[in-house]
Amino acid sequence: MQLLVLGLNHKTAPVNLRECFAFAQDKIYEALDKLKLEQQTPEAVIISTCNRTEIYAVAENAEEAIPYLQKFLLQMANSTVSTTEHFYCLIQDDAIRHLFRVASSLDSLVVGEGQILSQVKKAYSDAKEHGSTNVLLNKLFHSAIAVGKRVRTETRIAYNAVSVSYAAVELARKLLGQLTNSNIMILGAGKMSELTAKHLVANGAKSVFVTNRNYHNAVRLAQKFKGQAVPYEEYLHWAEQADIIITSTGAPHFIVHKRDVELLMGKRPSRTMIFIDIAVPRDVDPQVGEVPGTKVYNIDDLEQVVESNLRERGVEAEKAQVIIEEELAAFKEKMRYLSCRPTITGLMDKAELMRKRELKRAFTKMPDLTEEERRWMERMSKRIVRKVLRDPIMKIQEYAGTESERKYTEAVQKLFKLVQ
Repeated sequence: MQLLVLGLNHKTAPVNLRECFAFAQDKIYEALDKLKLEQQTPEAVIISTCNRTEIYAVAENAEEAIPYLQKFLLQMANSTVSTTEHFYCLIQDDAIRHLFRVASSLDSLVVGEGQILSQVKKAYSDAKEHGSTNVLLNKLFHSAIAVGKRVRTETRIAYNAVSVSYAAVELARKLLGQLTNSNIMILGAGKMSELTAKHLVANGAKSVFVTNRNYHNAVRLAQKFKGQAVPYEEYLHWAEQADIIITSTGAPHFIVHKRDVELLMGKRPSRTMIFIDIAVPRDVDPQVGEVPGTKVYNIDDLEQVVESNLRERGVEAEKAQVIIEEELAAFKEKMRYLSCRPTITGLMDKAELMRKRELKRAFTKMPDLTEEERRWMERMSKRIVRKVLRDPIMKIQEYAGTESERKYTEAVQKLFKLVQ
């Protein structure tokens, strides 16, 4: 069995393409169910964030599974996109190294951001609870999560870390100068919105308005940062007071439309309105940028904001990469024996069954044995079994992970009749 990953991210595809492949939670479960039914990939985990959609899978033959997964992703996206040029496909060591880099935030838009490790954990937890993982992906994701934690502990990659939400606030500061006299509106009340509000308050925003379809969530977030909750149906009215609108909802379609913004700008002709859209799929229709007095930025525009951050973290990223290579070598060593373990286990189980059966027969024929004599025979029989099995087991382990592994495991299976 082979490990592979197929996906696209902020490095290979623009946001207008990535949003086509953004999976809502129910869509992820649907996709995992379909993958299990097809049996092409008996194990799978799907990671879907604002910057990436990736399928980690186990397949008998990765090269054969890749075209299937490409077609599967295109179908699940229900997109008019028919090209796979933005996808990347990685197998075995490259796939493992990629996941370790993702969990360590080295592959993030903002190197060192902390959200991705939590997202990896959740993606794995969801897939496991859904029955979509087994031995290989369980071991892979346990190791990846451990690597992510080690990188954050042993390097300063996350020191004064910036997230996408922080980058959005940095962009707002760049556009407005200081935020102390600025009114900010946040559309959305999820984790990204909460982080955004936190950074806005830390940078002295004059006032923060929060709106969400679920008004109670808007109230909760607004109270946490001494802002003001706004009913979703009235957000355009309150937006007249805002200088910047930052959107981060989970809506599958545009929620800010050109016509609404035209009416909004007609009520504030002398003031510029800035939209910073950090949602994927996007919240703001790109045509909004055609309305005079507006400026629209999406998540891809944040790359310029975080460029300096990437330079500062270069040295720490190199340290993190060393850790990743160490952990990759350790993981490969663990995995080397995984494929031959069923044969070894089967051999030991069969020998143990025979040992117990023969010992029971001996005890029946020698009823006068003392308890000490029985214990001595028990220990002796175990030593004999261990010595007999030692050479075949060592030979299997010696060739584990090599081209000769299959020859030796099949020979042992036939010699000891482990398979019918």
